[in-house]
Amino acid sequence: MKTHLQNLLSQNKKLFVPFITAGDPNGEATVGLALALQKAGASAIELGIPYSDPLADGPVIQRASQRSLAEGMNIVKAMELVPVMRENGLTIPIILFTYYNPVLQLGKESFFALAEKNTIDGLLIPDLPFEESGDLRDSCRQHGVTFISMVAPTSSGRLKKIVSSAEGFLYCVSSLGVTGSRKSFDKRIFDFLEEVKQEADVPVLVGFGVSTRQHVEELTKTCDGVVVGSALIEEVERLSQKLKDPDARIAAFEEFQKKAASFVLPAEVEIGS
Repeated sequence: MKTHLQNLLSQNKKLFVPFITAGDPNGEATVGLALALQKAGASAIELGIPYSDPLADGPVIQRASQRSLAEGMNIVKAMELVPVMRENGLTIPIILFTYYNPVLQLGKESFFALAEKNTIDGLLIPDLPFEESGDLRDSCRQHGVTFISMVAPTSSGRLKKIVSSAEGFLYCVSSLGVTGSRKSFDKRIFDFLEEVKQEADVPVLVGFGVSTRQHVEELTKTCDGVVVGSALIEEVERLSQKLKDPDARIAAFEEFQKKAASFVLPAEVEIGS
């Protein structure tokens, strides 16, 4: 039986999965930002859990985590934002993006009880090696949560094994190193995406550094969609004061929505085209 996330991502169009950090600049703003992303055309949302040592994240998302932690955000409070988003009209899937330590500290049973209660659709843990993820992937299936696998250009020796167990979509890391906006991509990434596409039965999305509309148009000639993080977090950072001001917040959401919409390809651009 397919999960809500798998059903949505099976639609035959290029996919846009944006990333925001829960609690940046505060919880109320996070709800509005999620709704703005849905209006902009997001296929699903990665909701990042702030963490004090985010090894895969560059300075932009590190600063977002710091702002969020200063507001008192944590994994439980972040999950509790999702029903508030739903009550305000959010219908697209929410993928929880978290490092493994917060899940361990919470405990697996407590984590999945909260995930079910708060309608979490997917889970992505960047610092959990595939070879050590079996137990958690089994728990995800038992609780109707889609576990998202990541592959990188360094995954060549393990690629088939990771791809064969992929659910929802495959998150392809575009480069070595951490997240962050960049001007261009190494041409070898396109060969890597072609290799993954040949093996995958789920949509193949690319993230890490997708920063412009031109990047989206270029990359989606080879893959099925993009994950955009730092470029949107930079916009949240720019609008931070407005987002915290109830009188200026609506206009800030509209600005953010416009930025997000720039990454969305027309509906007629289908997967495989």
